[in-house]
Amino acid sequence: MVPAMYIEDVIPQKQPEIELQHITHTYKTDKRQANGKKYVTAITDINLTINKGELLVIVGPSGCGKSTLLDLFAGLAEPTSGKIIVADNAERKIGMSRGMVQQGYALFPWRTVRQNIEFGLEVRKISRKQRRAISDKYIGMVYLKGNEDKYPDELSGGMKQRVAIARSLAYNPSILLMDEPFAALDSQTREILQDELLQISNTTETTIIFVTHDISEAIILADRIGVMTSNPGTFKEIIETNLPKIRNAATIKTIPRYNELYQHILGLMKNGSLEDQIADNVSI
Repeated sequence: MVPAMYIEDVIPQKQPEIELQHITHTYKTDKRQANGKKYVTAITDINLTINKGELLVIVGPSGCGKSTLLDLFAGLAEPTSGKIIVADNAERKIGMSRGMVQQGYALFPWRTVRQNIEFGLEVRKISRKQRRAISDKYIGMVYLKGNEDKYPDELSGGMKQRVAIARSLAYNPSILLMDEPFAALDSQTREILQDELLQISNTTETTIIFVTHDISEAIILADRIGVMTSNPGTFKEIIETNLPKIRNAATIKTIPRYNELYQHILGLMKNGSLEDQIADNVSI
């Protein structure tokens, strides 16, 4: 039998990156709600710990608060109540330690691929020589070598999204936030970028929080999947995928665990939608 102390030495311990404690977020609207108030609770009593290097995928129906959660992670909004604890520094203000990739590529059309990737490094006053070395690294990582001097209007949608990912990674954020970044791409390009994201996750220590409506995409990518329900948004279940760490989008669909996860998540989302419809009807 292997001594317990030895087991602790060889099994990596999970290190929390972000902890959400009883997070609720309410915002004001122009319309009165069923209760007569002009406030909407987007998410309520969210409790979640995300570990360093984890790829967490959040799925749920439209309006369940997925994007609100990303805004809170990014520091673009503050919770109405509760705490967000980042690493060992409670409620640390978020700046360049966060990278964001959205469905729209948000590239500067007057800057080349390399210049777009180096933008955050310029803001940080990194020397030209260092910027070149860093951009070379990430251009290679997202398979854009040979396209460094092209402008965004010369690129396909998939290539533009590669630039956006490389730009976010180049300034070495501890957390990469991704809001349905592959939704507008064709299925073949989407699978290629899913595989590239898995490779990035497996070869860097970056913690990735990925939002999608697509159950299949969630299973392909995630270490864990958070399934949300709405009215207001909260996590119905956090699921460990228990899939091989080294995998790809095509082959993962052939294993029984993929189908088990798909049917389970589909059931959770269907039940959630039905519950929401009933709640809406009762409140009218």
